[in-house]
Amino acid sequence: MISPSPGAPPASSEKPLPFVTVITPAYNAARYIAEAIDSIRAQTYSHFEHIIVDDCSTDDTGQILARYAQLDRRIRVLRNEANLGIAGSRNKGLSVARGKYIMWQDADDISMPYRMQEQVELLERNPDVGIVGGALRFFDETGEHTERRYLTDDAALRKVIFRYSPVSQGAAMIRKSVLDRCGQYRYLAAEDLDMLFQIGRISRLANLDKVVLRYRQSTTSATYSRLRLMERNTLAIRRQNFRRGYRLSVWDVLFNLAQLGSLYLLPGRARLWLFKKLRDRKV
Repeated sequence: MISPSPGAPPASSEKPLPFVTVITPAYNAARYIAEAIDSIRAQTYSHFEHIIVDDCSTDDTGQILARYAQLDRRIRVLRNEANLGIAGSRNKGLSVARGKYIMWQDADDISMPYRMQEQVELLERNPDVGIVGGALRFFDETGEHTERRYLTDDAALRKVIFRYSPVSQGAAMIRKSVLDRCGQYRYLAAEDLDMLFQIGRISRLANLDKVVLRYRQSTTSATYSRLRLMERNTLAIRRQNFRRGYRLSVWDVLFNLAQLGSLYLLPGRARLWLFKKLRDRKV
């Protein structure tokens, strides 16, 4: 059920220039999209616009989005004429974004109420930081199970960038001026890592030392369905960025060789289980 959030302006009010633009690509997201939108409307920071890009959904996503757009003037719905995927839908949202900062919100995840405010405050205090993320808490229909923590210091984040993404862009806020300099998302999978390498060449990286996003786990998610392509692109992106402002250690080389070998020796679910075993902790 859609209900007004406290202080939500009516759809007919004049739109002020937002400070944050939230962008959500949505494809057949009717089951979860309301929870995702409600988590944005419940933020303690209210000076935002929420652009939702309907990527040719064939379920009730469009009708749900239309009702929210009528209810809250901060919500703007775009619809793709052809399926563009996550990267293409993000690029479309960016092309009309008016905020100083861009915040990603996937259609099936839930942002913590303080996320937007605390990420804005960090970026305002640190003009040399181009992107800020935070920790993830994984959940499914049975409850919450694990958390993934991230380092917070720029130097420490750069040391691990050839092993795993040091900032989860699904939980990130990025300066629009930095994204404008980096250009569009270019990959159909692992596009976040490619963009992160570009962001890191012109600005510092950071994370909040707290959970900012509840990340929904599903066997139908892009992580499962595109796993092999994501891993192949990840390895290629790392190779492309060697000696482009980043230092590669011997451990990094060994890790990437092991990951390459695992593509041929282990099934996808086993690789994903192993990665989560190494990176996540129980809650």
